[in-house]
Amino acid sequence: MLPSPASQKTPVTVAYGDGIGPEIMESVLRILEAAGAPLDYQVVEIGEKAYLSGHTSGIPSEAWDTIRRNKAFLKAPITTPQGGGYKSLNVTIRKSLGLYANVRPTTSYAPFVSSPHSGMDLVIVRENEEDLYAGIEHRQTAEVTQVLKLITRPGSERIIRYAFEYAQAYGRRKVTCMTKDNIMKHTDGLFHKAFEEVAKEYPSIESEHHIIDIGAARVAAQPEMFDVIVTLNLYGDIISDIASQVAGSVGLAGSANIGSTVSMFEAVHGSAPDIAGKDVANPSGLLQGAAQMLVHLGHADIAGTITNAWLSTLEAGIHTADVYRSGLSEREVGTRAFTDAVIERLGQTPSMLKPAAYRNATISVPPVRNSTPEKVLEGVDVFLDWSDGDRHPDRLGALLESACPEGWKLKMITNRGVKVYPGGLPETFWTDHWRCRFISPDGGDLDFGDILRLLTSLHGASCDVIKTEHLYTFDGERGYSLGQGE
Repeated sequence: MLPSPASQKTPVTVAYGDGIGPEIMESVLRILEAAGAPLDYQVVEIGEKAYLSGHTSGIPSEAWDTIRRNKAFLKAPITTPQGGGYKSLNVTIRKSLGLYANVRPTTSYAPFVSSPHSGMDLVIVRENEEDLYAGIEHRQTAEVTQVLKLITRPGSERIIRYAFEYAQAYGRRKVTCMTKDNIMKHTDGLFHKAFEEVAKEYPSIESEHHIIDIGAARVAAQPEMFDVIVTLNLYGDIISDIASQVAGSVGLAGSANIGSTVSMFEAVHGSAPDIAGKDVANPSGLLQGAAQMLVHLGHADIAGTITNAWLSTLEAGIHTADVYRSGLSEREVGTRAFTDAVIERLGQTPSMLKPAAYRNATISVPPVRNSTPEKVLEGVDVFLDWSDGDRHPDRLGALLESACPEGWKLKMITNRGVKVYPGGLPETFWTDHWRCRFISPDGGDLDFGDILRLLTSLHGASCDVIKTEHLYTFDGERGYSLGQGE
């Protein structure tokens, strides 16, 4: 197949990355060129070199311009320098460009790649912008740090709808939601609720929900029971690695990060600096990401040609060190030799593994509905740093009761979420971080001025206020959690 004229080529941003990144990117670009992929590569330098040259975000402004100008971004793994407060560039790119859907297909290639699950063929659709990956953390006392888990209704509905649209576009039969809403009833509960509502709009697709811990166990032990999995950011990160490893190797997995304008394609694995430059890295993960990119750009036929050549190489037992197994593999090869073997097999299809048959499918996610429920302020949780004396909660309760101004009532005190006042148990462990819940004694509607009056009174009693959280109802539904034991 001859390459297309430059005028017909689609511009694609390319980052060679760090560690093994340059080696595997070179391999992937060789295969794309040999297959006649009509792409025009525009290279940007991001990652470790950019960090160390003074770009604290890891990406220069001119790189942003190139990435935003092009529709697709093929990125090799990058390294975030240790120490110095450097933020993850992967997370920065995903959030800054609105790459809300992380799509990770996982297939078993047994018996040619060692895996106990020959029938494994699932897709994990991971929410890519919210959850704990917002990276909002604080040290609040000498003993306690916190991280904020942010889940939004629009973000949840968008990723869930994408999962159903994906299943519909690619002929998948079932979508499984995974959360921990038996514990996190408001954050994960919101995601589960949105899933149940959206699922009703797709009656031809089976839907189900699993608690994430047993769900992850089933991905590891019974992956054949899943088809498309949709879940929150952290859970999706974890179970996609579990799924990739169970299928044979994380090194075989590609990843698409889909946004409304730009989309990014990459390998699931990291930069592996310990093996960089040794010609042993497996380019398969980035190659699978490139195949996803080709499908995204409307070149499903070329993606199929490349994937089938790759599958034929695996069938021939030509394997890199990470998947080589004595008795299963015929020959252990390095990065360059594996790339040559894939190129030699362009035009071939596997004889035992299921051939790739991609189709150009457009996935469209409609705008998210907005809602404006009635919002009523019922109280406030005041968080204190208090380590006076023996830290007994009865002493703190007495202090707060005496400092509580008219129009307010101290309802309870918790420590690490467990109620310790009034009526706590002596066995409960206490630290220096206390949540003190104040409400209106007559259930009246409060405002911010009432909260300022309360905080002023607590400050006058020498209370070290480190944080507040307002307690709201929305259309009469409580928007905050109860304390354990409340």
